[in-house]
Amino acid sequence: MNNQPKAVVIGAGVGGLATANYLAQNGYAVEIYEKNCKPGGRCGQLIQEGHRFDLGATILLMPSLYRQVLSELGVNLEKDLETTSLEPVYKLFFSDDSDFHFTRNPDQMKTQLEAIETGSFPKYQEYVKEGYEYFNLSMNDLLGKNFDHLFQFVNFKSMRLLMKLKTYLHHTDYIQRFFKDPHLWMAFTFQNIYVGQNPYEAPAFFSMLPGAEIAEGALFPKGGMHRIVETLLELAKKNGVGVFCKKPVEKIIVSGNKTEGILLEDGTIVHADLVIASADLPYVYDKLLHDKRKTQSLKKKKYSCSAIVFHWGVDKVYSELEHHSVFLNDPYKEGLEKIFKDKSLSDNPSFYIHAPVRTDKTAAPENHDTLSVIVPVAHLDPKNNQDWGKLKQRAREGVIRRLEEAGLYDIEEHIKFEICYLPKTWESSCNVTRGSVFGSLSHSIFQMGYFRPHNQHKKYRNLYFAGGSTHPGNGVPLVLFGAKLTSERILNDAKNQNFN
Repeated sequence: MNNQPKAVVIGAGVGGLATANYLAQNGYAVEIYEKNCKPGGRCGQLIQEGHRFDLGATILLMPSLYRQVLSELGVNLEKDLETTSLEPVYKLFFSDDSDFHFTRNPDQMKTQLEAIETGSFPKYQEYVKEGYEYFNLSMNDLLGKNFDHLFQFVNFKSMRLLMKLKTYLHHTDYIQRFFKDPHLWMAFTFQNIYVGQNPYEAPAFFSMLPGAEIAEGALFPKGGMHRIVETLLELAKKNGVGVFCKKPVEKIIVSGNKTEGILLEDGTIVHADLVIASADLPYVYDKLLHDKRKTQSLKKKKYSCSAIVFHWGVDKVYSELEHHSVFLNDPYKEGLEKIFKDKSLSDNPSFYIHAPVRTDKTAAPENHDTLSVIVPVAHLDPKNNQDWGKLKQRAREGVIRRLEEAGLYDIEEHIKFEICYLPKTWESSCNVTRGSVFGSLSHSIFQMGYFRPHNQHKKYRNLYFAGGSTHPGNGVPLVLFGAKLTSERILNDAKNQNFN
């Protein structure tokens, strides 16, 4: 067993844990070093006074990707994570006091759609069908495979693919081919925020997000999204992976064209045959590799937005809210421009509420509620005068005012405690560049596929990357799939001895 190749993973988030398990199951001795006191990263968990909060992701989307990756690791998604299929996926609230259940039930969806816009149900079916086709096409040919050189991506087949995926068209322009009502435009494009995008700038093929929601559904694990981390952690221990928390990494040690291991902040040197950096990639190049040229290059990339998050322990259950409730407030477009162009926040922001008690009673004490209010906001930008104290207050006042309008008249009286996460919280706690909690590097077409930062270092061939800022991209399902791709590259390189 002493001949086992040794792999060191930086970061015990979903990407790091999944990669560690892949490698451990393929004969590697693996150690993970995590800066925080427990694993999870942006898929962490907070428990206070019996209220359980997911700190990052709150919804399990694209379950087919989870099944594919987890099954390869020996985990059964439905059985081992005890998932529930959410119905409706979420409830939408509009500024004119109307609401809309984003449901997979075709009869209920037809009734709602036809009441809003006559003849819209067949258009909806067409939109969802095309969106799900984009999902499958992109996973097969754009997101779901490794690229080794430019001409694997820039060729006639890929150009046809990019045209087929409507990459030349913005999502908000594309949606108008199907619906005339602005509420329906909003209902089927706001999902771009999942990956920190502005739907007015995102390519049309991101209609794959609502398409996949309807086609595959949305799940919720018993115990919350952190259950994914717990499952991967249990598996890692079974696989003999060493997980060391409160062990921040100072730098990656390099020599010639290889890495030799890592240096911890406490001065410990950990030697390794290969290193997988699962920390945020711009942070890795800046702080762990001190690569000034690459850091400057990454600073010029487009970054996703962030969020102000209020976690509320509430001593009352509000029946008006579903497990997921989304408040899309007017003026909608201007609100998005405030975030993405002005790097600020509107006075009447749109937001989303996660209320897991609707599905999992263990998320709060009996007859109490656990509410996480996620308000999309600009990422940290030193070029703009961002007063986060004022922005936090503006967000909170806007949320309370809108909830009172929706019938939650006494919400403020029943908040027992409040914990607020700002973009700078994410930057400090998870080393997320610019506090972009949805994943720092955004998904513009020239930051995807071959053009996204690669999962292997160009010079140090035994240094690999996992996580949202490398290929294929942001969001827990893509980070999981990215762990699979990074692991496949490592195993293929070992077979061909590419880094020896």
